[in-house]
Amino acid sequence: MSHAAIVCSGLSFAWPDDTPVFHDLSFTVTGGRTGLVAPNGSGKSTLLKLIAGELEPATGSVAVGGTLGYLPQSLPLSGDLTVAEVLGVAAVIRALDAVESGDVGEEHFTTIGDDWDIEERTRAQLDRLGLAGLALDRGLSTLSGGQVVSLGLAAQLLKRPDVLLLDEPTNNLDAEARHQLYDVLSDFTGCLLLVSHDRALLDRMDRIAELGGGELRFHGGNFTEYEEAVRAEQDVAEKNVRNAEQELKREKREMQQARERAERRMSNASKNLKNAGLPKIFAGTMKRGAQEAAGKSGQTHASRVSEARARLDEAGRALRDEQRLTLELPDTSVPAGRNLFLGESLQVHHAGRAVFADGGVDLTVRGPERIALTGPNGSGKTTLLRLITGDLAPDSGEIRRSDGRIAYLSQRLDLLDPDRTVAENFAAFAPERPEAERMNLLARFLFRGARAHLPVGVLSGGERLRATLACVLCAEPAPQLLLLDEPTNNLDLVGVGQLESALDSYRGAFLVVSHDERFLTGIGVNRRLRLADGVLQETGAPEV
Repeated sequence: MSHAAIVCSGLSFAWPDDTPVFHDLSFTVTGGRTGLVAPNGSGKSTLLKLIAGELEPATGSVAVGGTLGYLPQSLPLSGDLTVAEVLGVAAVIRALDAVESGDVGEEHFTTIGDDWDIEERTRAQLDRLGLAGLALDRGLSTLSGGQVVSLGLAAQLLKRPDVLLLDEPTNNLDAEARHQLYDVLSDFTGCLLLVSHDRALLDRMDRIAELGGGELRFHGGNFTEYEEAVRAEQDVAEKNVRNAEQELKREKREMQQARERAERRMSNASKNLKNAGLPKIFAGTMKRGAQEAAGKSGQTHASRVSEARARLDEAGRALRDEQRLTLELPDTSVPAGRNLFLGESLQVHHAGRAVFADGGVDLTVRGPERIALTGPNGSGKTTLLRLITGDLAPDSGEIRRSDGRIAYLSQRLDLLDPDRTVAENFAAFAPERPEAERMNLLARFLFRGARAHLPVGVLSGGERLRATLACVLCAEPAPQLLLLDEPTNNLDLVGVGQLESALDSYRGAFLVVSHDERFLTGIGVNRRLRLADGVLQETGAPEV
């Protein structure tokens, strides 16, 4: 796979509102594992789509050496598809079945080609990604979000790609599935370009590519080494800014002092000339000479001030201007011990199969508990959240809810109308808030100016999450119970920290589904539930 590479030359692209994303961007990515990082909305996913050919650049060209595999952040998969159809092997398997049954039509051999071992390779790939035993005729709608992601990756790997593009591949994956993905990518020998906010995954990269300022900067080493290099750069940049500020102050002070000295000299010279009784022509000549000398001195100091200001501007450009979410969750208070949700013997059936074990599951949520819900992909965690909200009715069992509002953030981010703008969606959720207040709140979620008036359908995954968070958290009345299903998916690392701080100060109850142990620790979880094999159990131990 030595020919595996990505070459972009003079690439330019703009958002639908004509805001430029890239201009004359050129870079080359060769073999090895490269992690692509940048704040949400910087164009990481857009860049992958341009490389994959899903978008056309305004100018420039993209060349990919070898076979391309691409796993987008949001998989365009229909729930009517089967596992085999998603993997792209359904037609070959049907042809193999026909040949085995005695049908030797030429079309079957054409379909099969060199893929006589397709079933073995498919099973091996599924096994490596934690999908052992998954029936090839199983419908996609019966799979969890994490299983769909793993299935999508398996489909790309079955292409035997030379170049592999992955956009947030660990989203929704449980701890075991993440480690299996890490192992699979460690064995990949082609050219891998990966977008992720998963620190553990980024620490397995050979290099980090940072997108920003209209260029792609490459840093050798993994993400931890990249962070250390950036921190060192910023320490130097901050020192240079401080020095430049002091230099500018000094030059301004010296210019002012020189001006005051010149004014005193001119004043004294005028008095001396008058007292000396010199003819007016000589006195005028001497006065003009003093003024010219003062003018030259002033120009010299003004030039020095201008140069010092330019050095300060240059030093300031080296500082990183990180946009930060300003999340202030609604001020709601829930009395300790108040029952917000009570479910007894809850059972749901999907495709004729019971989701939970015999007898169903029992769950009580009291205020203001901080609950983490963990468990393997496909165990029914999202189903349980939908039972709590009332989006899904149980086939059996009893449910009682308090009068307080329950706010639910789905991992699929399908709550907003993609054809309406961020501002229009927000107005629908909080119609009683004045428009000025709504725009101020959206600005805290980094939707300022024209960005607030973009259709939700054109937003990046991280931007869509921020828009959904704004609508869910700022709707009225303030929620007493927050249900968050993989809330850190698509958030950049700065945004994750801001969400941690916001949840830490929230005085209501929340239940969070997450496989990000660092995040769960950061939000002060005080109760842990694990759902596995249809059984919901209290556990004090985090997933490894």
